Amino acid sequence: MSSTIIILVIAIVIIGVAAAVGFWGVGMYNVLVQLRNGFKNAFAQVDVQLKRRYDLIPNLVATAKGYMAHESGTLTAVIEARAKATQANVRFAGNPGDPAAMRDLSQAESGLSGALGKLMVVSEKYPELKADVNMRALMEELSSTENKIASSRQSFNASVLSYNNGREVFPQSLIANTFGFAGAEFFKIEAAETAPPVVKF
Repeated sequence: MSSTIIILVIAIVIIGVAAAVGFWGVGMYNVLVQLRNGFKNAFAQVDVQLKRRYDLIPNLVATAKGYMAHESGTLTAVIEARAKATQANVRFAGNPGDPAAMRDLSQAESGLSGALGKLMVVSEKYPELKADVNMRALMEELSSTENKIASSRQSFNASVLSYNNGREVFPQSLIANTFGFAGAEFFKIEAAETAPPVVKF
């Protein structure tokens, strides 16, 4: 066998190995892109429900305001918490891969949930408010929206888990680190800490 044939065989083997590694790298990159797009799409579903809740809150507060004249601090806290959550949502929706923006959104949503929880506890003191047709309809719609948020958030977090697993397993982690696929944050909302209503006889 001449040296030319040996060099040609070695060159073909090297080209073949390089092509296989290249196809493997492209395949891993594409999987990571699909996983990242999956969690971004899942957040879009959460975003729809969050905006629905943000739209309901002013009507809820306006309805409650007529009955709860002495609870202006509670109503103001709900409006302020809504404003913070809306701003945090806009920031995160603009870049659903930003962990800091997700932490801000989680914190703002926890604050909003706490403020709404306090409003619900305080509204128990006002039987006329609880009996108001508009208030009952808004509360039912808010409750339904909260359930949809929880479901959408669970789906988002499952997508984030898949993405994070995909970017952390070897050898995909090599591609993830090379091309800057940063980890994604879970969407956590802390349970509202509201004191139970005091019953006096």
